[in-house]
Amino acid sequence: MNNASDTNAPDYSPATRGIPRHTAIPAELAGVRLDVALARLFPTYSRSRLQAWMKDGHLLVDGQPADPKRKACGGETVEFAAEEMVASESPYGAEEIPLAVVFEDDCLLVVDKPAGLVVHPGNGNWSGTLLNALLHHAPAVAELPRAGIVHRLDKDTSGLLVVAKTLETQTDLVRQLQARTVKRHYLALVHGCVTGGGIVDSPVGRHPTQRTRMAVVEQGREARTHYSVKERFAAATLLECRLDTGRTHQIRVHMASIGHPLVGDATYGRRRCGVALLDGFPRQALHAWRLGLIHPASRAEMQWESVLPGDYAGLLNALRTAAA
Repeated sequence: MNNASDTNAPDYSPATRGIPRHTAIPAELAGVRLDVALARLFPTYSRSRLQAWMKDGHLLVDGQPADPKRKACGGETVEFAAEEMVASESPYGAEEIPLAVVFEDDCLLVVDKPAGLVVHPGNGNWSGTLLNALLHHAPAVAELPRAGIVHRLDKDTSGLLVVAKTLETQTDLVRQLQARTVKRHYLALVHGCVTGGGIVDSPVGRHPTQRTRMAVVEQGREARTHYSVKERFAAATLLECRLDTGRTHQIRVHMASIGHPLVGDATYGRRRCGVALLDGFPRQALHAWRLGLIHPASRAEMQWESVLPGDYAGLLNALRTAAA
């Protein structure tokens, strides 16, 4: 029997869409890091999401913002400011933008994103994004952080990405990304002749002086990219890249760091190389062509592939013709 006066009982409100408004940290979690303790209390949410809510002031401990790294004492009151969370995560409108949906069920959908489509509003792109399209295609994702988006592709990168349709699915996929059970394979056309495959294991972080760029920096976050040669041309090499981690611009930064920047990459590449076909390509030659994951509900292994878009396939065919 529930006791309304029991401070340890979670307090739910219909307005919070099932998120507990108040609960208490049990004594047995005393001494555990606060974010770890909360992840054990609320396994529906990933630890990274709980950390973000704490930092944004949407999750309060004893009525105050709290440091995720501090130790729990036991007995603290945890309050989810649920309305603020929903408002902060879904301030954007639905827009009828065509989506190339490769797969969809009640848990998730896989989208084949074209080059030129921004994934999430920001930096001058406040509409016309994948997120706006998702809000129209599946309105229920408005309830989720980032409308269910769990990983991103750069604006000018084409290919596959997965979107969660429920909070449980989103949390599961975030954990799969952390556990590296989500398999992401890219086709990258890079400058120069790459003689063989390898691994770039170099931390990536914000560029120390150019804040709009990323770079290999000692204090950056762990980043690892596997690459293998698919096809060689006179002045370029087609690589297959597989990610162990998903840092911002990771493949672009890693390939540039070993002297083989992506063709068409105006940020990390060469302005001109003297080969008209390569110099004329208007975007980075990067395509997310294969995506694999474990289905959050059935636990079945699933995999999808995307054909190269016309501009990229045309460039490769032109290079083959030139070589012949």
